[in-house]
Amino acid sequence: MLVTLDTNVLYQSLHSNLGALYFILNKIRNREIQMAISVPVFYEYEEVLSKQGSLDNFELDKEDIEKFLRYISFIGKVYDPYFLYRPNLRDESDNKFVELAVASQSDYLITNNIKDYKSSELRFDNLNIITPGKFVKIWRNNYA
Repeated sequence: MLVTLDTNVLYQSLHSNLGALYFILNKIRNREIQMAISVPVFYEYEEVLSKQGSLDNFELDKEDIEKFLRYISFIGKVYDPYFLYRPNLRDESDNKFVELAVASQSDYLITNNIKDYKSSELRFDNLNIITPGKFVKIWRNNYA
C-alpha cells in the first residue's frame, strides 16, 4: 500500500507517540506501508519540522529532525510529479500533495485537513483523501 502524507500528519506524529498518527508512522517504519515523497513535499517537511517552534514542541533538536528526514528520504518512494494543471486549492502549499498522490497513484492521501482539499475545481477518480483515524480503521479491517 502506498500513501501520501500531508505535513500535518508527520508533525503531529512527532508531537505525540499515541493514536492513529503514531500507528501510521510505525507501519511506515516497519515497511508495511510505503510512503510517496517528492522533492517539493520533502522540502516542506524539512521547512516545517525544522522550525524552532516545532523543535520545541517535539522536545527534539535539529540533529534529531535531520536524522528523521534522512530516514524519510531513505524509505520514501520518490516521484517527480509534473503536470500542466494545478489542483487550485485554497492553500497553495496543499497542491503539491495532491500532485504527488495523483502521480504516485497513492492509495490514500492522509491529512487532518480534509476540508482544505475539498475545494479543488479538479476531481480525481482514484484520489482518496482521508483522516489518519479513518485510515487506521481501514487498515485494521483489511490487514489486521
